[in-house]
Amino acid sequence: RMHAVLVWFDVQPQRRADFHEAMMVQAANSLALESDCHYFDVCTSEQHPNRFFLYELYTDAAAFQTHLDSDHFKSFNEKVTPWVTGKSVETWKRQ
Repeated sequence: RMHAVLVWFDVQPQRRADFHEAMMVQAANSLALESDCHYFDVCTSEQHPNRFFLYELYTDAAAFQTHLDSDHFKSFNEKVTPWVTGKSVETWKRQ
């Protein structure tokens, strides 16, 4: 069973484009640099233009922790945190 991670971000309207660009780089880095990151989908809301949704799949919880400990994640997180007005993270087991 895979480890699924669902993340919602609300961002400042004036930083939406910056956040989107940084998020797309982060998704590409996660897939390229982490062999246990199998899927990293970035979605935007049609009803709430400043809301982003991520769907990520990892081999297991340890692989997700490796992701959180990675330099590319830490750099991304430091960059975007000032732009984020809300964030929610849920972890799931894919059946």
